[in-house]
Amino acid sequence: MHKNAMVSFKGAQNINTEIQLTGSKSECNRALIIKSLSKNLVKVENLSNAADTVTLNAILADLDTIDTDHNLAKTVDVGPAGTAMRFLSAYLSAKNGNFLLTGTERMKQRPIGILAEALKAIGANISYAEKEGFPPLSIKGPLEQTNAQIKIKGDVSSQYLSALLMVAPTLPKGLTLEIEGELTSKPYVEMTLAMLAECGISHEWNGNLITIAPQDFKPSTLIVEPDWSAASYWYSIVALAENAKISLPHLRDKSLQGDSQIKSIMEIFGVSTTKTSNGISFEKNQEIKDTDKVLDLKTCPDLAQTIVVIAAALGLNMAFTGLETLKIKETDRVAALQNELAKIGVKLIEDNLVYTLDCSNLNFPKKVSIATYEDHRMAMAFAPLALLIEELEIEECNVVEKSYPYFWEDLKKAGFTVVSI
Repeated sequence: MHKNAMVSFKGAQNINTEIQLTGSKSECNRALIIKSLSKNLVKVENLSNAADTVTLNAILADLDTIDTDHNLAKTVDVGPAGTAMRFLSAYLSAKNGNFLLTGTERMKQRPIGILAEALKAIGANISYAEKEGFPPLSIKGPLEQTNAQIKIKGDVSSQYLSALLMVAPTLPKGLTLEIEGELTSKPYVEMTLAMLAECGISHEWNGNLITIAPQDFKPSTLIVEPDWSAASYWYSIVALAENAKISLPHLRDKSLQGDSQIKSIMEIFGVSTTKTSNGISFEKNQEIKDTDKVLDLKTCPDLAQTIVVIAAALGLNMAFTGLETLKIKETDRVAALQNELAKIGVKLIEDNLVYTLDCSNLNFPKKVSIATYEDHRMAMAFAPLALLIEELEIEECNVVEKSYPYFWEDLKKAGFTVVSI
């Protein structure tokens, strides 16, 4: 991965382009698990070419072909794919076999205990192969269900809940999740339930209880929408450019993806979105507004880096909440933002779960080098600063393969120069 990119902007001041985005990683990874749980009654179209999705697809295909042997553990290596780690923890618990679920060194530092303990509470045979509460996991399935209702914290990772909900209809007793505390990233749980519903799986959601009875999947096709998280980087370019209009085909006005909130959030920065005959387009034609309000990002944490960088680059001393889960992502994203924003003179100050920008010393040096911390979103959130910085070096630029492999090529279509160094 140790290849850097020098990004600069030498295109026309009036950017006007159409970009075809890859399929949503979030939808794809759920769809692949559902497809496998349905024993291929469910078909999937418009699969993402994101590395995480390619990894999960290959793992599931391999698992479908192996002979189960409880005496010899099969190693399942997700690499850096966090979604795959969480979804497979539940999936493998319900599957016949003996598995060692592992990943990169960074993955071994990302907590999995809340999900593993929840699975154990319903009868899963899971143990920690190295450090308590962290991958790798030793899993022997299928679980012998001892309990049909469990409590799980809602403010750590919605992927824990989604992992449990997807296997719920295959369990002998079904499953009721009692969500403790506030539910972080609620749209992602709603996405999971909506995709299950498309495949014939019904649920009940009353207060903090979600119940899925044992039931069969129906033959169906899940068509994956393009990725709204990827769209956010193009919104950033429009917000920071002198004059820009970007069109993104096939994005739905009513989307399952929580990150479609980027449409309304970007109105703060003067960017308006228009529905087109085959997708959306957006341009900056309004005044910046409402920047004195505290912006809560708990339902769309994957947008946080993009939005914080936009606000910093525009010199807006905005405040944010809902960033707690950023500390257990691919890297500690809060610390990473603090380190890299300092290179343009901006501070991100944390005070009792409120994060405030101090842009009083904002400046754009001729050349800046941005570290990415093995985090795809760091690379793409900072790349639009090439509109304001003459030479912007993005370290380990290939990290974008995790979710948006063609990001650098797409940037070139908009007039950016991207040179490997």
